Formats: sequence, C-alpha cells, structure tokens
Amino acid sequence: MDERLIEVAFPLKQTSLDSVHEKNVRHGHISTLHIWPARRPLAACRAALIATLLPDPGNTEERKELLERLGGRVKTIVRKKRLPGGRIEEQVTEETEGGILHWGRESSEDLNWFREKIRAAYGGRAPKVLDPFAGGGAIPLEAMRLGCEVTAVDINPVAWFILKCTLEYPQRLANQHRPLPAFACESYEFMESYFKAKGFKDAALRVQFESLGLNGHQQSSSQPQLPAIQTHVASVEADLAWHVRAWGWWVLQKAKADLARFYPTVDGKPTVAYLWARTVTCKNCRATVPLLKTRWLCKKENKRVVLNMKPNADKTSMIFGVQVNVPPGKGSAAVRREYDKQIGSGTMSRSGITCPSCGTIMMMEDIRLEGQAGRLGTVMTAVVVDGEHGKEYRLPIADEILMATEAENELSKVFTEIPFGLPEEPLPSKEALGFRVPLYGFDRWYKLFTPRQLVALGTFVKYTRAVREVMQKEGYSQEWVEGVSAYLGLAADRLADYSSAVCSWHNSGEKLRNTFGRFALPIVWDFTEVEPCSETSGGYLGAIEWIGRYINHALSFAQKTCEPHMVQNSAIQVSLGFFDVILTDPPYYDAIPYSDLMDFFYVWLRRSLFGLSSTIDDVFREPLSPKWDKEHSDGELIDDSSRFDGDKVKSKAVYEDGMFRAFQACHKSLTSDGRLVIVFAHKHPDAWETLVSAIIRAGFVVDGSWPIQTEMGNRTRALSSAALSSSVWLVCKKRPATARPGWDNQVLLEMQSKITQRLHDFWDAGIRGPDFVWAATGPALEAYSEHPVVKKSNEPGKVLSVSEFLRHVRRMVVDFVVGRVLSHNGGTDAVSGLDDVTTYYLLHRYDFGMESAPIGPCILYAVSCNLSDAALISRFDLLARTGGQITMEEEAVEGNAEEGELEEEGTSSTVKLKQWYQRKNPSMGYETLVGPPAPLIDQVHRLMHLWKAGDVTKVDDYLYTKGLGHNALFHQLLQALIELAPAGSEERAMLESISNHVAARGVMPAYRLGLME
Repeated sequence: MDERLIEVAFPLKQTSLDSVHEKNVRHGHISTLHIWPARRPLAACRAALIATLLPDPGNTEERKELLERLGGRVKTIVRKKRLPGGRIEEQVTEETEGGILHWGRESSEDLNWFREKIRAAYGGRAPKVLDPFAGGGAIPLEAMRLGCEVTAVDINPVAWFILKCTLEYPQRLANQHRPLPAFACESYEFMESYFKAKGFKDAALRVQFESLGLNGHQQSSSQPQLPAIQTHVASVEADLAWHVRAWGWWVLQKAKADLARFYPTVDGKPTVAYLWARTVTCKNCRATVPLLKTRWLCKKENKRVVLNMKPNADKTSMIFGVQVNVPPGKGSAAVRREYDKQIGSGTMSRSGITCPSCGTIMMMEDIRLEGQAGRLGTVMTAVVVDGEHGKEYRLPIADEILMATEAENELSKVFTEIPFGLPEEPLPSKEALGFRVPLYGFDRWYKLFTPRQLVALGTFVKYTRAVREVMQKEGYSQEWVEGVSAYLGLAADRLADYSSAVCSWHNSGEKLRNTFGRFALPIVWDFTEVEPCSETSGGYLGAIEWIGRYINHALSFAQKTCEPHMVQNSAIQVSLGFFDVILTDPPYYDAIPYSDLMDFFYVWLRRSLFGLSSTIDDVFREPLSPKWDKEHSDGELIDDSSRFDGDKVKSKAVYEDGMFRAFQACHKSLTSDGRLVIVFAHKHPDAWETLVSAIIRAGFVVDGSWPIQTEMGNRTRALSSAALSSSVWLVCKKRPATARPGWDNQVLLEMQSKITQRLHDFWDAGIRGPDFVWAATGPALEAYSEHPVVKKSNEPGKVLSVSEFLRHVRRMVVDFVVGRVLSHNGGTDAVSGLDDVTTYYLLHRYDFGMESAPIGPCILYAVSCNLSDAALISRFDLLARTGGQITMEEEAVEGNAEEGELEEEGTSSTVKLKQWYQRKNPSMGYETLVGPPAPLIDQVHRLMHLWKAGDVTKVDDYLYTKGLGHNALFHQLLQALIELAPAGSEERAMLESISNHVAARGVMPAYRLGLME
C-alpha cells in the first residue's frame, strides 16, 4: 500500500470540532461506563484510524471527496442570546454538517461504506489493529466499530476489565436475547421503564401490563381507552442491556432492605446528600473546630443559602443554622464578591485555620500532625433534600446523626461475607504523584470512606456477588452470568466514585462532585455523602442506567464486528503477531499516576469479581495493581520519583528507556508496510523531542503530525498541568533496513524543500496558532528520521540531534507565520533579520491578542524563537502571569470555595502580553555596553513612551540614533502593530501618529502591507 491518507491530508477542523463537542455527550458514550483518565474522544480515534487504514487516493478531487465523507463540512452558526440587561448578543459558533465523526452519526450508512473500503484496501480481510496502551478503550472500540480485528493491551487490571466490558461482552452476547427474570416481570416499576423504552404509552402501555397480569398499578390517563384499537403484546425476550438493568434492580432492592434504617426519610422529602466537615481540636481552647472552606450551601443568582455557625454556650463546639434567601450585596462586581466572601467565609484561609471560639490560628502543619495521630473527626453540618420547588437545605436531626454513627457497628458483619474483607490495602506514599490524603493520616483505602459509606458499598458488593448464584438457578449460561456480573461490578465501582469522603458539594450547581472530579486525590475538608439507594445523582440506580445505555450503544454495531482480544500485560512485552496498524495513546511522563489512582477501584473490583472466572481471579490476584518491577525492569510507565526513592533523574530515565523499549516492541509487531500512530499531549517541547527521538531510534520514520483539539478549555488540568488542549497525533512508518546515515546540510535542505509547499497547504486549510507549528513538524521530521543518524558535516564525529533539527524546523515555521503578519506572501525574506523577541511578540499578538493565553502554546512559541517563557516574563518584561494554577497545598485550604474565580497572581499557567504602557523599565529600547541590540518591539514601545511624553525632539533623536527611519523591518512592524491594535484604541491612534510623523520627516514611507491573505 502506498501513502496513507493521514500522511497527506486530514479533516483536522472537523475532527477537532466534533471531538470537543463529544465532551458534552453522555447518553451511551464510553465515558459513562467507568472512569478512566484521559480517554481520547471517539471522533478523533475514528478519524485517525480511517485515515491511517485507507490509502491516499492520489488526486485532489477524490481526496477532497473522501475527507468530506469522513469529516463533513464546517458551517457557521449565529445564535442570538438575550443578556441580563436586555441587550441581544450574537454568538458565532462552528459546527460540522455530514460526515461520520459527530456523535450520533457513527451509525450512518457512510460508516458501512468506510468498513467496505477498509476491507477492500486489505484484500477483503479485516485489518489487524493493536493498541498497547489501551486504557479506557476508545481506540480499540473505534477499531472494532470499523470492522478491524482488535487487540487491546494494558498492564492495569482495571483497564483490562474495562476493556472486557467495552469490547468483549457486547460482541460475545450481541444478537442474544432471553426472557427477563420473573422478579422483573412481576415489578410494575421495572416493567414500566422497559415498556416505555419500547415506545409504549397510555392505552398501549396498559395492554402490556395486562398481558403480564399487572393490573393493580394502573395510572389514570387523560385519554379514554379505545377497545377497537389492536395493540401487539411486546416480548419480554430482552438483550444484555436489559438483563443488566434487571439484575441491577434486584441488587438495589436487596440493598435497600438492608440499608433503609441507616438513611431515614424526614417529612417525606427524599434525601439528596449529607454535608459533612472534618474537625480538629483547637490547640488553645480545646474546642471542636469544623474545617470549612466556605459556608455557602447554595450560591446562585436567584437562590442563596448559607450555613450559619456560632460557638455553643461553653464554647466547646459549634451550633449550626441554615439561612435561606441571603440578600445579595450592592455596588460593583468586586464589592459584591467581597461581600459574599465575608458572608460565607469558612474557618480555613491561606493564613491558617481560625478557631471560632477563641480566635487562635492553627497552621496546616498542625492539621497534618493531628491527622497523622488519628485525631481528625467529622461533624454533619447540613442535609440536602428534594423539596417541592427544588433542593432544600436543613439541619440534620438527631436520628440522622445517630444512624451515621451506628453504621460502624455493622462493618465487621458486612465485610465478613466479602472476600478479602475491609479494604485495608495501603495507599501510595505522600510523595506519590497527585496524592495528598496520606499527609493527613489517610494511609489505607478504607479510610477514604465514612463507616456508613463502607457499610453501603459492602452491602452492594455482597449482593453483586450473590447475583451469579441466583442467575445460575434461573438457567442462565456461564457466559451470561459472567457478562451481567461484570457490569454489576462496574456499577459498584461507579457508586464508590460517588460515595467516598473525597466527594464535595458544588454550591453553584447544587450537585455532587465525584471523587475523581480530576485525576488526583487531594484532601477534601467539607465533604458530601450521597444516599446510595436514592434516585438522585450519584445513586446506584443511575449507575446501572448509564451502564445500560452504553451497552445499548455497543450492541447496535457489535454483531458486525470481529472478536476482540484483551491482554493484561506490559507494552514492553507485546509480542502477539503482526499488525497492520498500531495506534496508541501512551502515558506522558508525570501527567497522571494511573495505577495509584485506579487502585481506588481495584480494591472494590477485586472483592466484587472474585470467583467469577479463573482468568479474572488471576488478573486480580495481587492486593494492588502492578507498579514498576525493578527486578525485571518492567511495569507501568510513568515518571514518578516516589517509586525510585525520590530520585527524579532515575525516574525520568527509567520512563524514557521504557518508552523506547515499548516503541521497539511496536516495531517488531508491525507489518513491513504498517503504520504506527502515537498520540502525545504534553506542552513541554523537550519532553516531546525525547519521545520522538526514542521513536526514531526504535526504527521509525516520522512523516506526519496532526494537532487535534480534544479538550474543553475549562478542564482543570488544562489550566494547571503539562497537558495540551490539542493532542498531537504522530504518524510513523518503518525505516528500511538499508537506510544510510545522512548529513545535516543535505537533510536541512531536503526538509526546506519538502515543507515549503506543506506550509502553504496548511495555512490555506485554515490551520493557525500552535497547531500550525505542530502540523508542520511531522512532515519536516521525515527528512531527518529516514536516516538512522544524521551527522554534522562540519563537525566530524558529532551528530545532529532531534532537538537541534526541530529548532531549525520551528524557526522556519514561525518565520512563515510572521511573514504572513508582515506581508502577503509568508516568505522568510520578510522577516530576515528580525530579532527573536519581536518574532515572539508578533506570534503571540497575532494568535492571542492582549488576552490571557495558556502557557503551553506560549512555551512552544518561545522555544521556536530560541527563548524561554521564564526569560520573556522576567528578563524581557514582555509577559505577565495571569494565574489559573493553584498548588496542592493551597487547594487543600481553599479548593473551589468561590466557583469560577481566578487569582490575580498565578504561577503562570496562563500569561498575557504586557501593554506598552506597562513596560516601564528605564533601559527598555536601549542597548547596554556589552549586550545585544535592543529588540525592535522594545524600540517601538520606547518610541511610544517618548511620544506620550510629548517631546518631539526626543522622538526624533531616538529615531535618528537607532536609524529606524531607514530600517525596512521597523516600518513593516509599525504597520503590522497598527493593524493588530483594536480600531479606535489609544494604542492604534498613537502608532498611526508615529507612523505619520516618520513619513512626514521624509526618511522612508510606511508601506501599508496586508496583515494576511
């Protein structure tokens, strides 16, 4: 097979739009089956697989038609939105039309067409696809949907089990139906949901109930029964999804009976959640101090509820109250925010924990010591219930507090019946990535739950295990027993995610925030406990329904697929035959501590599943999931120095060597004309370069890279980590064994000739910003990576590294972009001689204006200009930090106390350009005796300061001294800045005045050049 479509073209914008849209999708989506960190969007996986599996048509017309059939067309949507003041605002968005990437279009006839095209490309057989870091299963799922023979490998047992539930059970039990169990058919409540899902209502629905003898629960209907209408009786032969719902319902009824007394209902209003605070004893007055970040229970524009608090008579503890209809503050937005902060302030702040009884301030170190000594307590502060007009807040009654305490007496009884007993397995150390709970004494997994939560989870695990015996008595085959029990195990996991003492209350959304709102385990001081048997968010019933919806989706195409293969093994050890395509999303350095986090679920799955099958028992044989095995130099690949006694250098080296060995294993497993596609989403170019170097050393040629927008901008990690909102999909092929070493001068010339036209193509395709740099990187790397090594022609014995080569590439790319800013053609002649700082300024200003920008793209631009973000902030005074990142220690104190607010000073997870008038360094625009010439942008900003001061003589002196009147780049820069400045702004007016002044002096006219085509 010749060039693949992905090596020539890709529906980048459509894939990005549909990938970001997919983050809002829930109904039937893989993300609702079970949590797994950093799953890639299905749209991106589907597009990448199809474009990799299919050959490029070889001509523009057919290629365009193929891309449109895959991604559809982009259309602009203008929606009008009425603002609070009555003003109408137009909101412009882009959406896709047609194609098979948007959620809901994956079942169209076009997908069948692609399936046939893919088979035809491989001589009528199903191509073999491998994912050695399969994780949550997005890539294997899409490969299976496309009719490929899929092998999914992951070292983590939780991932392996999710893969079985994602791929294996739907495929194995597709097209199989059997009668619903008798208890389901006898339940009016359950059968009502079943018949309504089949589309029955009113009179037709009553016919179905009558067919089952369920006449006693008939509900009145506004429509009279029409005896002349004949309604067929629906079959109770149901698929896998409905049997999972039925047995989930059985588990729920059993658990309800056991747990009802622990969750009393007050005044007939169903409990939504119990709100708790951890407590500490004041080191001065010995009063019990509740640890509260905020006292706001609900903070909406039209609903404001706050928890009141005052010391009791002897000042030993707090008396709580609930205040509804809290009046809003008056004045400016800043004044109102400060008012709300005062009204709802808790006991915790950055200065420490203040005792409400005596005013003593305790430090976080005091709290840590108390926690490690086991002296942190808890107090129930409020209860959230479902009222007639929405959620209501009240104080807990004595019985509710008593039953929460009484649950501790049931622990031994419940867990005696469960294999391995109470989850006493150890948590990772406090040095582990993302873990802060061990700092406060939470060193065993069971300590992350209240006694009542443990009783509830133990009860659900007990009945999940009991299902298999009852199913066997009902005549189910072992295949069905295993499949249904597996999904019930996932439901227990989902319940655990919403039933830990790390869950919190979202006071602006009035909803529960689950344990893994982000992929870390920070301490949560004021936590939330859900009622697990309720029908509200976070309950068991909801978990079963979400899982059932995914199974429905998977069954809709599973019958057309090949049998998938799941392997629990290290990616380093992959040796499973030869594959046509290997597409994978490997772990990125220290981004996510997968196994440490997923042990939260491992300990529960191990208890739920034990004895279900010998294979499952073998995979879950150890108390915790595999980490790094030093003896065999194999295991989970992440950069976590806590696994190497704090040695960061050793940890990084082991990770990088492990990734190299994994890429070597991929090389051995790939057919001679196969393709390897690797997803990478790390913002630091040096990390990216290290992995690219490993890919090349493993024997691959990199010949494509596509930056797909896969993340919503408001996700937590995008603000505070090394994650990129665009994930870069690298395309690689095997390097011929006969490839010879190259020479740097020839390789660089070849790169320039190859990439020049591609840059124009990418620009014309609408690719902009950092994505433009990433898109150009892959094609440029082909010239370098087609050689096993590239030698330096003028330095015998030395080689051109990937980093050095990419510096040339990036500079060429950014010069092209800046050339577009300064002139029409985008040639590098326009920027010949332009200094690095000014080049960076134009790149940043063109992409982000004067607004805050995420640090990732800024680092990429800085590196491309031979600079660093730190130098641009401090040395050059060009960038200002604008916040967004918060340290783990600060989060432990403040968390999300005030939803949506950002700090004024951050740790540079977002930055923005300083305005010219904010750059007040007296030396700006002047050379030092030994330093380089002042950046041209500094000279322009110095001119603006002089112009603002009103001394034309000093302006002319500066122009003359710097020779700016005869500097063509100065005039081009001046004109570009005029066009970049907002119309009507003071900046634009001043720049135009300076330009006119220079032109009037007759030294050199300012040519008006277009900003872009």
